[in-house]
Amino acid sequence: MGDIQVVSNPAKPTIGMMILEADEPHPETSERKGTFAKILHQHFSTVGEAHDPPLGVMSNNVFLVSERGGRIPKIEEFEKHHAVLITGSIHDAHGDDPWILELLDLLRELWTRRPDIRFSGVCFGHQILCRLLGAEVAPSPSKDWELGHSKINLNKLGQKLFRTDDPEIYLHQMHQDHVVAPPTPQSSNGLLSPGTSVEVWGHSEHTAVQGVYIPGRLFTTQAHLAFDEEMVKRQIEMRVNMGSIDDTEHADMAAERADLEHDGEVAAAAILRFFHGEDDEIA
Repeated sequence: MGDIQVVSNPAKPTIGMMILEADEPHPETSERKGTFAKILHQHFSTVGEAHDPPLGVMSNNVFLVSERGGRIPKIEEFEKHHAVLITGSIHDAHGDDPWILELLDLLRELWTRRPDIRFSGVCFGHQILCRLLGAEVAPSPSKDWELGHSKINLNKLGQKLFRTDDPEIYLHQMHQDHVVAPPTPQSSNGLLSPGTSVEVWGHSEHTAVQGVYIPGRLFTTQAHLAFDEEMVKRQIEMRVNMGSIDDTEHADMAAERADLEHDGEVAAAAILRFFHGEDDEIA
C-alpha cells in the first residue's frame, strides 16, 4: 500500500481517500508527475485549498493490476477511509481478467459492509462501479473513440453538482467503451435498495452516460478530471502505438485540442464536496 500523503494543517477538515490505481501513466508522464495516485492527490489537494473553508486531503493508494506487480487490497485496509476513488485504465472494465473479477468482489464487500464509504470512479473506475451495480459496459456501437477535449451537456442535476449555470462543461476523454444505461435496483443483485434512484448527470454526443450519482454513495465521471495537455497527448500516443486507436486523423485532431481550457478542477471540486457530504440533498 502506498504511503499516506497529507497536504493540510491539523486545523483543516480532512478528506481521507483510498485511491485504487487501475493503470500506470505513460513513462514520460510518470517521470514528470508521478503515479496516477500522486497526480490525483495533488489535483484534489489544489481544489481542497480553494474550498471555503479549505479542506485537506489525505490519500493512500494501492496499484491493482496483478500482472504488473499489483494486488487487490483487503477490506481491513480501508478501515480509516470513507472515500474510494478508482482511476482510469487501459484495461476493459467489462473484461474478465482475474484482477478485475477480484476487484469486483472487493467492491461488493465494501459496498455491503461499509455503508459509510462514498465511491467515485474516473473512466474505467466509472465503468467498473456501474458494472458492480449491474449495468452493461460495452464498446461504443460505432466502435469510435471519444478523445481529448470534449463538451459534456449537463442536465439540471449536473448543473447543481458542478455549481454552474452553464449548460455544459469541458473535460478530457480517453475511451471507446461506455456504460450502456445506468444501473438500477433491479440490476444490482441486492446492492441497491428498492426505490434507489441512480441519476445520470450529463451526456455528450458520443456517450449518453457521462456519470452517475447516488446521494451520499456514488458519484462517477467518464471523463478524466486530472489530465493536462501532455497527459492527453501521451495517452493517445500509447493507444495508437498499441493499435487500440486506428483512426490516426481523429487521434491527431484530439492531440491538437489538448491545450484547450477544461473544467478538471470544477469536476474535482464537485467530487470533493460529495466526499465531504455537502451536496447530499440536491438530487
